[in-house]
Amino acid sequence: MKIGVIGLGDIAQKAYLPVFATLPGVEIHLQTRTAAKLAQVAETHRIPTSQTHTTLDGLLAQGLDAAFVHASTSAHPELVTALLEAGVPTYVDKPLAYELADSVRLVELAEERGVSLAVGFNRRLAPGYAQCADHPRDLILMQKNRVGLPEEPRTFVLDDFIHVVDTLRFLAPGEIDHVDVRARMVDGLLHHVVLQLSGDGFTAIGTMNHMSGSTEEILEVAGQDTKRQVVNLAEVIDHKGQPSVRRRGDWVPVARQRGIEQAVTGFLDSVRAGKLVSARDALATHELCERVVRTALEQAS
Repeated sequence: MKIGVIGLGDIAQKAYLPVFATLPGVEIHLQTRTAAKLAQVAETHRIPTSQTHTTLDGLLAQGLDAAFVHASTSAHPELVTALLEAGVPTYVDKPLAYELADSVRLVELAEERGVSLAVGFNRRLAPGYAQCADHPRDLILMQKNRVGLPEEPRTFVLDDFIHVVDTLRFLAPGEIDHVDVRARMVDGLLHHVVLQLSGDGFTAIGTMNHMSGSTEEILEVAGQDTKRQVVNLAEVIDHKGQPSVRRRGDWVPVARQRGIEQAVTGFLDSVRAGKLVSARDALATHELCERVVRTALEQAS
């Protein structure tokens, strides 16, 4: 099975390539325009130079069975369009694109061509978060924070807060019928944002503060007088009277802890089985992110 890996930044090197290296029957082809980085990554992962490419056309000429796009978000629309038009099942790091119109176009193109398109919302498959889907969820609270990183709203929301938005959608136990957004903007930069989703019998609140003084991610789900808390995707604390703590095992790979290994193997299994993967649900997360961006801009004006 020939797999193309496009873009060789930190996420590709630290999270995805180590997973690919463990998969049997997989031939990895790398593509980036930077020759020096291409050579360095290929050497590190012992990938032959015959499987390295500086152009997308050169990569596509290999007859790929699937592709993983880890390039910068701004490059996603052009790259994903070319892959889908070539009939290559494609997995893309979130987001699909910065502009909602581009995301809609890509999802529609995949559907028109009958080609699989997946978006890397790995937290849905992270064990700690996936287990929360089996817990009572009258109230869902999630915070994901950074240190000293106020950003332009679209970048803030689509590159980072999107994980919070998608996790709230994933864990919401019913139809969402109310959305509320609050944001703090200073000199055109977004400092923090709060999203509240609610429906019949539940409320889900997600926050992100890029001026928090701490880099952390905490998820809590509560209901029926019990609570489950997941800290930095690694530590699960169940509260029902006396709290009990479960930590990531010493030998559990980070990629598995964060759901990346499961996302990769699940996507490739679908491709092998000829099962079409749709990004239509992922598009709903992008639509909600667009609402957050627009509301933040309106509140700042």
